[in-house]
Amino acid sequence: MSDSLPSAPDEGVPVSVKIRERLNQAGRPFFANDNIAEFIEPGELEALLDEVQAKMQGVLDSLVIDTANDHNTQDTARRVAKMYISEVFRGRYGRAPEVTEFPNAARLNELLIVGPITVRSACSHHFCPVIGKLWVGVMPNEHTNVIGLSKYARMTDWIMGRPQIQEEAIVQLADLIMDKTRPDGLAVVMEASHFCMSWRGVREMDSKMVNSVMRGAFLTDATLRREFLSLIPGRD
Repeated sequence: MSDSLPSAPDEGVPVSVKIRERLNQAGRPFFANDNIAEFIEPGELEALLDEVQAKMQGVLDSLVIDTANDHNTQDTARRVAKMYISEVFRGRYGRAPEVTEFPNAARLNELLIVGPITVRSACSHHFCPVIGKLWVGVMPNEHTNVIGLSKYARMTDWIMGRPQIQEEAIVQLADLIMDKTRPDGLAVVMEASHFCMSWRGVREMDSKMVNSVMRGAFLTDATLRREFLSLIPGRD
């Protein structure tokens, strides 16, 4: 008779499977541009990094790269895993930044423009970089929450740090800013270069994508919309 203790029910189960099961049980989607931080338990992010490293090593092996003897790629699997989990896709795995909101004590009601804010994202089709900038226009009212200018950059970094397409990313960002500030109007314009078009495919180096989201007063007031667009600095 063995004296060994029985194995835990989930021993040997990959951490990604555990996280996926929690998401499924909660009925929550886990698309590429979804944040799943609340379903990751303490210590699991490091385990997820180890799992991604192991699978990335398999990709390198299938690419017939001799990582055992090639000094340039010996640690590539780990570096790529850390890049995805801790850097370029951290908007999926990290919780939302703290955004302190203040009442509009001065009753500000004039157009505010923030930007350009740097965009660093990745295309969910090929995982190629999407690099650019965006501008945010806010038309406050007396009930609008006032937030620090740096918080716009932090919210942008959190939303853009996921694999996605530009058209959806800018809507997610607009939704977040609207929720935090509650203005009369919100405008977001984004301009970005897509490496999935310049680095591969048609290899067109000079093309950029520009799109916008207009909410509230910016959608209904053409004069306000023109004022915002005319005041965006630095656009070629």
